[in-house]
Amino acid sequence: MKKLLLVLIAPLFIACTPKEEVDLIVFNADIYTVDANFSKASAIAIKDGKFVAVGSSEEITEKYNAAEHFDAQGKTMVPGLIDAHCHFYGLGLNQQVVDLVGTTSFDEIVDRVVAFQKERPSKFIRGRGWDQNDWEAKEFPAKDKLDELFPDIPVALERVDGHAYLVNQKALDLAGITDETEVEGGAIVKKDGKITGILVDNPMGLVDAVMPQPTKEQQIQALKDAERISLDYGLTTVNDAGLSRETIELIDSLQQAGDLSIRVYAMVANYPENLDYFLNKGIIKTDGLNVRSVKVYGDGALGSRGAALKEPYSDQPGHFGAMVTPVDQIGALAERIAASEYQMNTHAIGDSANVVVLRAYEKALAGKEDRRWKVEHAQVIAPQDFDYFKNGIIPSVQPTHATSDMYWAGDRLGPERVKGAYAFKDLLNQAGMVALGTDFPVEQVSPFLTFYAAVARQDLDRYPEGGYQMENALTREETLKGMTIWAAYSNFEEEEKGSIEPGKLADFVLLSDDIMTMPIEEVPNLKAEKVFVGGKEMK
Repeated sequence: MKKLLLVLIAPLFIACTPKEEVDLIVFNADIYTVDANFSKASAIAIKDGKFVAVGSSEEITEKYNAAEHFDAQGKTMVPGLIDAHCHFYGLGLNQQVVDLVGTTSFDEIVDRVVAFQKERPSKFIRGRGWDQNDWEAKEFPAKDKLDELFPDIPVALERVDGHAYLVNQKALDLAGITDETEVEGGAIVKKDGKITGILVDNPMGLVDAVMPQPTKEQQIQALKDAERISLDYGLTTVNDAGLSRETIELIDSLQQAGDLSIRVYAMVANYPENLDYFLNKGIIKTDGLNVRSVKVYGDGALGSRGAALKEPYSDQPGHFGAMVTPVDQIGALAERIAASEYQMNTHAIGDSANVVVLRAYEKALAGKEDRRWKVEHAQVIAPQDFDYFKNGIIPSVQPTHATSDMYWAGDRLGPERVKGAYAFKDLLNQAGMVALGTDFPVEQVSPFLTFYAAVARQDLDRYPEGGYQMENALTREETLKGMTIWAAYSNFEEEEKGSIEPGKLADFVLLSDDIMTMPIEEVPNLKAEKVFVGGKEMK
């Protein structure tokens, strides 16, 4: 009789148990949690900006009561997307200069510059985005036409990869660049003994030094513009590769004031004043900002033949590229950063630059645990050097670089060396993970293009048929992890973001289709329909 009473009373007790109050319940969703088991769910409960429960719609709605309910109507949900390598502030600043992305000739560049100057007159004309590899004549342009059109106004037009300028004579004069000027770690390109206006890597700094700096208002607008664009694509955290103290402090102040919601993993630009300040201050960490790494440039870029190679460029005999930061300085920086709490994240494109960086890491990190240093790009690796990534070094790679560069990478590297380029699967097999990003504005902002390029290894014209060097394609699961939990891990943030699990920040995205099952050729057209940061709807 007692047992029967207990059986009868138990449901009444459960029915009377008060539900736990939360801020938001999202139900009827198709959720990829990206937890350790890559498990699925259909509902989440959020309180104070964090997930408190993840499960079925029935479980969540039975146990929790929310001030707000949101019916996802079966839409796919993924964790907030992380761009593991980009130039967030640079993207914002680019909204204020001439857009040269997609130009197919130097004449088109000139037309855009002239139109921009008519619409928004400037005392120093800036632009970014040209790529001579996209032109019929794939040679660097020269300054003559700019000299003719703008004899008294300096012009500096940045190549898409950020590793070359085309400047006019007025800009050269302001920067003090003459036929006798020499700068280590780059090139002042000449033709028939005369300066063409092309500056590759370190000589660009001479022009930077005389370029007008953005006002505080322009800086704030740039950050807000970059946030708007990034959130629109479902990015909730961005790793900005190389920021000044001033910009980092501005980001922090805007976040604290509630004027900037996107989360930023800030890599400190490798300048003496920055290192002196941040390495002594130590890690700076809030919910929105994480400052614990230094961005170092190893070499230049492959497209401008600035990447440092072990053997000469296949399409330019005798030319090896160049180290932007000399080898001895890479080693000294590694030792200095290893003695701090900071992570070292080094841009390395060519196989020579990569092995320099990897050897410096190995030496500096001897006896140290869990430092998670990254090689940014890890673009061309010699066969014998992949093993370095077994030792806790994380490759931070950008899949769209492969599909942008594939048209000419073989010309630069030759048929054998190119096999070790854009080798994402090989890197994954050695390191156990890859952190994925875009390098925007070098490439487009969309993480869906990242996903497509990683899996399909094709461009938007579905070229080449069957994919480019498909032995290094990633699976969809690996790619989603690279854009979420592995990227979070690379930032020492895997306990707070990167997956949809109780206790983590409630950053998530509702997509227009199922990224894990839809035809891969349709992924570039995906939309981030709803974007939440800390449980608050941003879009």
